[in-house]
Amino acid sequence: MTNKMADTKTISALLTGLARRRYYNESEYTDEFLKSQIFPDSSDEEYASLLRRCSNYMKSMVSADMDFNQLEAFLTSQMKRREAAMTEEEASAYRKFWKVHKNKIHDTLVSKTNWNNSLKKVSWRIDVKSQAKNTENMNEPTAIVELQIENQHESQKADVVQFEMDENKLANVLQNMKDIEDQIVQYCQQ
Repeated sequence: MTNKMADTKTISALLTGLARRRYYNESEYTDEFLKSQIFPDSSDEEYASLLRRCSNYMKSMVSADMDFNQLEAFLTSQMKRREAAMTEEEASAYRKFWKVHKNKIHDTLVSKTNWNNSLKKVSWRIDVKSQAKNTENMNEPTAIVELQIENQHESQKADVVQFEMDENKLANVLQNMKDIEDQIVQYCQQ
């Protein structure tokens, strides 16, 4: 495919079509449809080569959930390749595509892999007891916590869970959260 045929606009259109089919479940964006709409004058071999290349680059970007610095490094490395190097115009199309679609693709993939309930919102406040059976429990602060839990696969309203914690229970929950964070950090560093 000549570079004139694969400009920023057409590469962007192809990437968008591929994303719509692969990540947004819009099955009407077949390879044949994309070719007829974007590259009607190119040969089947040229189109297949470009399609494979765009698909592979997009898979790399999505699987790494690249931020914009990572994307720049990735595109720079592709432009410096000896064989089949990416042009600056093509790189511009990938930047534009990723700026528009990164978050939506990420959110789509997350929602597809979330099988259970998810935490939608956390609200909390601190109350001080002004009445109690024992005077030693008076003026003792407690945390009132409200969690909104949502199941994406059921269209019903989110469940709300409310509970109260004293200082010791709150310290225990915070320690458990710290343990979870430590495990995640340890896993990410491997």
